[in-house]
Amino acid sequence: MTTRYSQKQLLERFGATVRCDEPMSRHTSLKVGGTADIYAIPKSLDGLETLICYCREHEIEYMIAGGGTNLLVKDSGFRGMIIVLTHCLNQLVRDGMRIRAMAGVKTAALCRFAIKNSLKGMNFALGIPGTVGGAICMNAGTAAGAMGDRLESLTVLLSSGERQILKHQDLDISYRKLSWQNKQFGKDVLILEGSFISEPADAKMLEEEAREILNRRHQSQPTRFPSAGCFFKNPDGASAGQLIDLAGFKGKYMGGAQVSEKHANFIINRGSASADDILALAKMIQEKVHHKFDVMLEPEVKIVG
Repeated sequence: MTTRYSQKQLLERFGATVRCDEPMSRHTSLKVGGTADIYAIPKSLDGLETLICYCREHEIEYMIAGGGTNLLVKDSGFRGMIIVLTHCLNQLVRDGMRIRAMAGVKTAALCRFAIKNSLKGMNFALGIPGTVGGAICMNAGTAAGAMGDRLESLTVLLSSGERQILKHQDLDISYRKLSWQNKQFGKDVLILEGSFISEPADAKMLEEEAREILNRRHQSQPTRFPSAGCFFKNPDGASAGQLIDLAGFKGKYMGGAQVSEKHANFIINRGSASADDILALAKMIQEKVHHKFDVMLEPEVKIVG
């Protein structure tokens, strides 16, 4: 019989750091969540492909993760393998007026790289947590822009093992959503790299703009406490934060979870929250907002377990 320990030994031969029964509270920005059966950090792209093939061959559920900033793992944990991209897909390259960023690169590092290279266009993403792959998947953005606005192409890994370049016109991009026009690809498509268009600019001007953006975010968002950023997507023609505030939830508690007094679309961990606390508070918010405004808020945070 295959045990987790024997799996760990095998997977380590593939060139990965592997931990069994790993608490996901250590790896998510909300600092909550039960254990993952297997937590694997491949060190190369080949190692990543080998891990994915292993999971498919042995019918092991797996999930690709980046920085854990838009992720809520339930207290019951994740029964399968979580594969982290931050070590195997972490390269940034300037290619003329383009920046090629692999999926495991931190979004903050992409923004700093653009400023250092005097390239304009990525400052909108300052303060967006997580990795480039996750930001692309959800078309993360702010009022100043979104990832899809600058995305020229993607390099993806198909379930067949083939790598393919998808141009902007091959993608369906909308608010907090990105998918492929070729539906035959299915769901098992892994983003390896994004290529972003930029323009030349003065680095000092970009640095000054960056400071102003980060100062505004610090003043308007609860940066002192663990959170997953905005918890709900904005519904059509409205602000989720405003609806939650008008529903009377700003500052409300559920166990160790609280709706931020600074920004009502942030659910924060005051230090002792469980995933159940956060989910219960989120459900209360959804029910009250739906009752009061006939709007069902949709989580922006990925909930697994």
